[in-house]
Amino acid sequence: MVGPLYKNLDTAMEDNEEDLNNNIEDIDDDVEEEEEEEQNWDDWTADGEEGEEDDLQLLCLFCENRFKSSDSLFNHCFSSHSFDFKTIKTAFKLDFYGCFKLINYVRSQVANNQCWSCGSTCESRQALQDHLHEPSGFENSNLPWDNDMYLKPYMEEDNLLYSFDEDEEVDDDDDTVRNVDGFEKMSIDDETDLESYASNLNLLKSCKENEVKGGTSVSATNGESSDDKRSNNSFVKAANRDIMIVNKDYFGSYSSFGIHKEMISDKVRTDAYRQAIVDNPSLIKGAVVLDVGCGTGILSLFAAQGGASMVNAVEASGKMATVASQIAKDNGLLWNEATNGSTKQENGVVKVINSMVEDLIESGRIKPKSVDVLVSEWMGYCLLYESMLSSVLVARDHWLKPGGAILPDTATMFVAGFGKGATSIPFWENVYGFNMSSIGNELVKDAAHIPIVDVVDGNNLVTNTALLQAFDLATMKPDEVDFTASVQLEQKSSNSTGAESTTTKCYGVVLWFETSFTSRFCKEAPTVLSTSPYTPPTHWAQTLLTLNEPISLTSKMLTTKSSAMVGSEVNPAVKIGARISVARGVEHRSIDISLEVTAIGLDGQKQKWPVQLFNMR
Repeated sequence: MVGPLYKNLDTAMEDNEEDLNNNIEDIDDDVEEEEEEEQNWDDWTADGEEGEEDDLQLLCLFCENRFKSSDSLFNHCFSSHSFDFKTIKTAFKLDFYGCFKLINYVRSQVANNQCWSCGSTCESRQALQDHLHEPSGFENSNLPWDNDMYLKPYMEEDNLLYSFDEDEEVDDDDDTVRNVDGFEKMSIDDETDLESYASNLNLLKSCKENEVKGGTSVSATNGESSDDKRSNNSFVKAANRDIMIVNKDYFGSYSSFGIHKEMISDKVRTDAYRQAIVDNPSLIKGAVVLDVGCGTGILSLFAAQGGASMVNAVEASGKMATVASQIAKDNGLLWNEATNGSTKQENGVVKVINSMVEDLIESGRIKPKSVDVLVSEWMGYCLLYESMLSSVLVARDHWLKPGGAILPDTATMFVAGFGKGATSIPFWENVYGFNMSSIGNELVKDAAHIPIVDVVDGNNLVTNTALLQAFDLATMKPDEVDFTASVQLEQKSSNSTGAESTTTKCYGVVLWFETSFTSRFCKEAPTVLSTSPYTPPTHWAQTLLTLNEPISLTSKMLTTKSSAMVGSEVNPAVKIGARISVARGVEHRSIDISLEVTAIGLDGQKQKWPVQLFNMR
């Protein structure tokens, strides 16, 4: 359900550094070439900018009027809707991201016929326009749009988000610096991978550094010419435009086809859903199905193939909703009101709805308690990262009939300890015959603060597997997503029957999950989707939490007692107690994980380590 996060210790810690340096060098080279080739900055035009202005269509925040420039749009908003963007921006000292959030907030309020200023709900869009008034009652410390949820565009391909300040002169060089710093602090709350984020960040930093250099040269020169001023102002505009371009790419990644290709290509995932839907006719045939977060619509197509009478495919991304509709149409499965209203039953049963679940409930387009089967592929890394589980549970409670089915209907998280083989240490121990293990040790040490998503071979697990948490998706409540669980891990039994004590080192714990389509609903063909290290790999891989220091573990009785620290090589532990908490993070769709481990000796001695905190974002 999600794109790449942190994969492979070396990739997360090392490869990005080289990519970042290359990006900076490339940008510096480009700047030098432009300086040599272009002497007259008055004629400067950004790449791809020429010819785009004529085609630019900016939709009014409050009505259906469209404009070719942000200035004309905001003038219209002021004269017709009592919304003075420039005054609001100045009064509340909004930076680029503050304005970005404001626009998305206003669009979300208007879509619900609510006044952006006082919050009043009107009966219609026309009533809302008649009601609109100048803002009142706002305080800088309590602005309703000051929430990271409004960093995600409310409207697909909203050109206003990337052009609202293009006509403004930049009077203070620090404006761009603050914008860049703001980007650096912004959370990664989408499906963009670490490499892409880091690359974009360094592009902004390079713009920032060049801009500051330009600003210094101007301030250090007395009586600079008007050409010099125009040159530096143009360069500041160029930096701002680069920021807007990067943001457009960043937010546009929500509709990435690559992510959907990765998910559909995941045979374990897709086959499990297909079997659950297509091979259980007593459940699907003639049923009304709801697909939450349909993406390309593959699960909806399976439901139609299985004989569903109606499939409501809900997708929040406007781009993907359009794609899903086209795919359903190309396969003769798109719902058509005229044909479905006729006496002859048609194959077109897939109805694609572009909306978030919460908004769809308010619209009333689907009757409450009218769905027989709810299906969704909502799982994220470590099951809960960037997952849609909260929305799925909301949809379940509102639309699912009493006794209706939810697919999958259970989810279970597991944990086990991993050894050195799951780290990068073995690679660095022999590099063309040279010992570079100090690098591997340093990488493992750094990983003690970062959850790593990577595929782990079951042979590299050194303990038994323990059940961490189980969810019954048919009955669970939304707040049960947050949990704390305690497990005990023992050294994994081997085929060896020797009496000698064997000791291994546990470098951390690995988390994975299974979702099941049980016989409760899938009576003909129940199935399990597993992301275990012992089964074929999936795009979810596993999640590794690395300990601050490895714990020595044994499964044999020690002949002599030791006063050394439990868990050390001379006094290995017989058990590892782990207390793990998983909770939804402050940043949208992120999760916070805490790990507390205790080494338990043969005589009951214990050695505790400080709690480690991991944030998946």
